[in-house]
Amino acid sequence: MKKNLILVLACVSYLFTTAQLTVPGNRILLHKNSVDVVIFDSISNQLISYAGTNVRFYKYADANSNSNPIYPTLSPEDATGYIVKVDDVPKDTIWVIDYHLYKPILKSIQADKQSPDQCTELNLLIESNVSNLTYKTPTSSYTLPRKFKISYQTVEWSGSSWSSKSLTDSVYLYNQSPTTKLITTVPLCDTKFTITGDQYAEMLGISVTSAVSDNYSAVAVKSQLTVVVTPRNEKNEESAPQTVSGNAEVSFSAPIDVQFLSNPSPAVSFFKWVIYKDDVPILTRNDSEHRYTFTEYGIYKIKLTVSNATCSYSDSITINAIEAAIQVPNVFTPNGDGMNDEFRVAYKSLLDFECWVYNRWGRQVYHWNDPQKGWNGKISGADAAEGPYFYIIKASGYGLNPKEKNKKIKSSIVLSGDINLLRGSK
Repeated sequence: MKKNLILVLACVSYLFTTAQLTVPGNRILLHKNSVDVVIFDSISNQLISYAGTNVRFYKYADANSNSNPIYPTLSPEDATGYIVKVDDVPKDTIWVIDYHLYKPILKSIQADKQSPDQCTELNLLIESNVSNLTYKTPTSSYTLPRKFKISYQTVEWSGSSWSSKSLTDSVYLYNQSPTTKLITTVPLCDTKFTITGDQYAEMLGISVTSAVSDNYSAVAVKSQLTVVVTPRNEKNEESAPQTVSGNAEVSFSAPIDVQFLSNPSPAVSFFKWVIYKDDVPILTRNDSEHRYTFTEYGIYKIKLTVSNATCSYSDSITINAIEAAIQVPNVFTPNGDGMNDEFRVAYKSLLDFECWVYNRWGRQVYHWNDPQKGWNGKISGADAAEGPYFYIIKASGYGLNPKEKNKKIKSSIVLSGDINLLRGSK
């Protein structure tokens, strides 16, 4: 059958005219299985016309015999199909639905408290009275899907806090299913569920009474484990802790002072923190947040579990306290140019430190015990002479001694050598 009309999903409240078919009023036009399905908000006083000469409309049963023609315009009936003939040649097939006769009744929507796992998914039970919207071709019958919208609230992590978020889901309802179960995403906050629709009522602008659930008390929980590292900014400390906030792996020189934040979702009641060093638990706490300083070399795993009487959620993060080390320069130039003006060591993860400096005659000229500091090349406030000096360093840290590295225990080391003082020019 040649079609003279190409139809798309549409809803208008004014006269709609195609090349030949004119359908007035507020309605939806669908092209399905070679049938033009017309859904009116009401067929009262509606007329359908078709351009051409000798136009006749026939009900499906009358089309083959050309009996009981309707012309030149059609006053449609609900749930009825028509063949349009022009000069006795079939041109179009039309099916008419009066939506008001099929308005859905949404009785109730409730969360199923017996859902198998309310911590990860939730069953919604929907009570309704929904008639099927059926259309026919001259040889077959079909049902239009009726989709309804479920809306509710949850919370989501925005990077620094939990914020409200609207969620929507959809469900298809049919008259053979007065009770329907929908599996939906479990909300993380208290909310109510609202069901509205269907899509045809929305397109036609027809009001359908929605159903709203009782208040649902959230049981699912989640957290956003966040670490805040206290920074150190001394220039001669390699891998010094810098400002970090988030849940990425942390790897810095010890000691690492870290604040741990749980950032729980609303339904969380209990907290459990466990710190593991090389997979061995060394600390357990039950506060919502806490602070800990990692002084020893090693790989630490921090595991957080948040829970309530029904659900729990776990997250973890790794802290790497870097192996201790010292590097000693062989020259420094205290000439005030801001570059290499002090005798300082480069270091990582030291627990204690001392350094003595001697002149060529063995007299001590300087001593300090803070690895973040150094010797500025002065003796009793006056510039020291250029030339070689002798140093002795005693320090300790975890993993410092290569012979003890694999045992991961505190070890000590003594370093000695020459440091050359050169002034030159700025």
